[in-house]
Amino acid sequence: MKNIVVLVSGSGTNLQRIIDTIEAGEIQNAKVALVVADRECYGLERAKKHHIDTVLIPRGKNFSSELAKIIPENTDLIVLAGFLSILKSEFCENWTGKIINIHPALLPKFGGKGMWGMNVHHAVIEAEEKESGATVHFVTPGIDEGEAILQKSFEVTPEDTPETLAGKVHQIEYEIFPIAINKVLGN
Repeated sequence: MKNIVVLVSGSGTNLQRIIDTIEAGEIQNAKVALVVADRECYGLERAKKHHIDTVLIPRGKNFSSELAKIIPENTDLIVLAGFLSILKSEFCENWTGKIINIHPALLPKFGGKGMWGMNVHHAVIEAEEKESGATVHFVTPGIDEGEAILQKSFEVTPEDTPETLAGKVHQIEYEIFPIAINKVLGN
């Protein structure tokens, strides 16, 4: 059984999707062993409802070192699911190839500092992009610079708003996150 640690900052909808796909057998031979949050959030409640251990480490300059202390040694994959804190270089390097993130755009476009949530969708609309989507990528010390594992796109229409893009991206995230997790775990 492969152990997954999920890092969250918000409502935990992608965490819930991971839990659901494990329970449905779409992600095989794996379990969410721990959920870590950098702030009080509903993602912690979702984990508790499924009897998954949780830890709250308040965000700040010591977050990565505190996180390093509590990640079990037998962790096979660390998944950032709506996680907003930036991990320190040393932490990323210690877990090279074992940390993934989902980003609400087609990286390398619209990635980097400040490019999260609605900021991304506003930027896509302002740039008059013809397509958008989501990317699952490896986490490296550079923000959103890791190798893409899986991307999926959709057409941006003239009627789209940042809010409609957010909805479309979220559906793609639900679709590709379990596939990417299986790929990285070798399932």
